[in-house]
Amino acid sequence: MTVSKGVVVPPGGGKHLAEASGQVVSMKLFGRDTAESVTLFEQAVPAGSRNSWLHLHRDSDEIAWVLEGEFTFKIGETVTTGGPGTCAFMPRNVPHAWMNSGDRPGRVVFLYTPAIAGRFVEEMVEQPGDGDLEQRLEQSGWAVLAPNPL
Repeated sequence: MTVSKGVVVPPGGGKHLAEASGQVVSMKLFGRDTAESVTLFEQAVPAGSRNSWLHLHRDSDEIAWVLEGEFTFKIGETVTTGGPGTCAFMPRNVPHAWMNSGDRPGRVVFLYTPAIAGRFVEEMVEQPGDGDLEQRLEQSGWAVLAPNPL
């Protein structure tokens, strides 16, 4: 078993990726820093953004915690909308999607545990535009099922 050391990321710290869609991903904890226990990042999302597929993670659970704005989550057959403080748990192998359903930009913290599903996001931040998207998804245990239904 690999043992990790403690990690502190200061405000504004981490590695950032600004996407053409207006989303900004700010990696706070890479899997490599946590002995593959968790990946954690903050995502700034423009109003109305549906930049999430209907998908599932084969090997990781996902948690989303809304910091700002209003988000709608589809987890299995259940659709729920909430604002700041809303926390969504998306278990592995359960189809899910999300969107910023509010009229202003929002921010969400996402956590994957174990960190395998986070590899996809980590690679997008560290090597944007490099590599085969489908291969990256597959290697990270993602299965994209359909466009965002929300």
